[in-house]
Amino acid sequence: MQLFYSETLTTDSDTYTLPKDESKHVIRVLRKKTGDAIHLTNGQGYLFNAIVAEENPNKCRLQIESYSYQKPRDYKLHLAVAPTKLNDRFEWFLEKATEIGITEITPLLCDHSERKVIKEERFMKIIQSAMKQSLHYHLPILHPLTSFSEFVEHRSIENTFIAHCEDLKKESLKDYLKPHNSYTILIGPEGDFSTAEIELALKQGITPVSLGNSRLRTETAAVVACHSVAFVNE
Repeated sequence: MQLFYSETLTTDSDTYTLPKDESKHVIRVLRKKTGDAIHLTNGQGYLFNAIVAEENPNKCRLQIESYSYQKPRDYKLHLAVAPTKLNDRFEWFLEKATEIGITEITPLLCDHSERKVIKEERFMKIIQSAMKQSLHYHLPILHPLTSFSEFVEHRSIENTFIAHCEDLKKESLKDYLKPHNSYTILIGPEGDFSTAEIELALKQGITPVSLGNSRLRTETAAVVACHSVAFVNE
C-alpha cells in the first residue's frame, strides 16, 4: 500500500485534490485510473480510503469512500537531540526515528553545537515521508530549535534522561525503561554536553544514563535510544 499525506483531511471530507507533484506521480508513475484505490492519512491517526475520480496529472481529484482510526501507541517518546554538523546525518536520524516510532522531536541548541540553524521545513518533509513509508498514521511533532537551558528548565522531569559521555555515575537506560510509559531523552552534539549543561540537568533532577560501552555518534545514539524504548513496548 502506498500512502499519501494531507493535514487538511478531516472525517467530513468528501473529496480531495492531490497537489501537482503527487497528481503526476499517481497518474504517470503509478498509472492509476478512474476508480482505482488511493490511501491517505492526515497524520492524526486516520486512514482514508479513496478512489480516483478524475485522472488529471496536474489536479488528480479523489473521492473519499471511507475512513478508519488507529489509536496512538500506548507509550510516548520525546527525543531532544542536538543537530549534527552534517545535515544528512540528522535527517537520517529523523527518518529512522519516525520509522521506529517517536512522538516528539526537539532539535537542541547546546554549548558545543556546531550547527545553530536548522531547515525546519525540510526536516518536516522528511518526517512526513518516513511516516508514509512506514505506514504510520500519527505524524511526530517537530518542535523549533530550542536552547538546552530553556528545554530543561521548562518541563516536567519525570522519566527524563540525559545521555552524556562524562565519566560520572550513571546506570544504563535500559534499567529504567518499562512498557506503557512516557519518556524524554536528551542527546548531545558531537562534542557532548558541556560540564555546565550536565550540572544544570542534574540540578533540575534529570537522570543521567548510559547507552552502552561504545562511544556513539549523535544520530546513532538517538536511534539507539529510540529503539530501546520501542523494544520494551513490543
